[in-house]
Amino acid sequence: MTRSPRSLVIPMLATAVLLLAGCGSSTAAATGVAKAGSIGRSSLPGERVHGVARNPGDGKVFLATHQGLFRYDKGVPVRVGPIVNMMGFSIAGPDRFYASGHPGAGVNLPGPVGLMETLDAGKTWSVLSTGRWLDFHALTSSHKGVLGYDGVLRSSFDGEMWRQLAIAAKPSSLAAAPDGSRILATTASGVMLSTDQGSKWARLPAAPQLLLAAWADDSTATGVTGTGHLAVTTNAGATWTTAKATVGSAQAISASRTRRGTLEVLVVTDSGIQRSLDSGASFTPLGTN
Repeated sequence: MTRSPRSLVIPMLATAVLLLAGCGSSTAAATGVAKAGSIGRSSLPGERVHGVARNPGDGKVFLATHQGLFRYDKGVPVRVGPIVNMMGFSIAGPDRFYASGHPGAGVNLPGPVGLMETLDAGKTWSVLSTGRWLDFHALTSSHKGVLGYDGVLRSSFDGEMWRQLAIAAKPSSLAAAPDGSRILATTASGVMLSTDQGSKWARLPAAPQLLLAAWADDSTATGVTGTGHLAVTTNAGATWTTAKATVGSAQAISASRTRRGTLEVLVVTDSGIQRSLDSGASFTPLGTN
C-alpha cells in the first residue's frame, strides 16, 4: 500500500485560450481564443476526450479532455478549473469528481498529477495521492472506493491508501456500478466482471465485445461495440441487447437516468456528443441539454 500527502488546493484558472497537449507532456501551446460554439473542428472543445458525464449536482454535462475540463452551458463548452490533460476521469457524486493526468504549463500540480479530487465541480482540485508517480488512463469510482489502471490495476477505498491487484488483460476502460457491487473492464479479450472491487475477475460471456462501458444504476450498464453499436444490460450483465443504430468512432461514454427514469446514454464521437434515450435505437446531437 502507498500513502502520499495531500497537496495544496489549486485555484480555478479561467481562460478561453485553446491548448494542445500530448498524452505524455505537461506543456501546452496557445493557439488562439475560441468563439462560443466554434471550438475545434467539431462541437468538442479538444482533440481527444477521455470522459463524459452528467454532474448529479446540477445536471450539467462535463467533458474531460486533453485541454482540461469543460462544462456545457446551453450547448457551449466552458472551461472549468486548471488546465490538465485529463487521461482518467470519474464523477463520484454531486460536484465530486476524480481525475488523473498531466498539468499544463504554469499549473502548480505535480506531473503526473496522480489522483486528484474536486468537491466544487472542477473549480478547485486537491491531489489526494500518487502525485509524480502514477498516471491512471482508466479510472472509475463508486460508493466503495476508486479503481484505476496505469499499467497496474490499483484499488483504494479513500483515494490515499492503494492496493495492487491483478487482471488477466489490459483494461481499455473501467466502469463501476454506483453501489460498487460490480465493475466492468473492457479488454481485447472481452468484457471482464468483478464483484469484489477488482480483487477477482471473470470473463462475462454474455457481453458483446465492448470498447467502452458505463453504468446508469446498480443493474443497468451500457457499452459501445467496435462497430459503433450500443449494447445495454438491465440485469447486471447477465444478458445484453445490441441496438441497430451506430455512432461511429467513440471516445467516451456515460449513462444515467433522467428525472422521469428514462435511460440516457451520452457517447462522445469525433463530431460531438451524441445522445440516446431509447437504448441506442437512435442518436441525436446533445444540443442544449
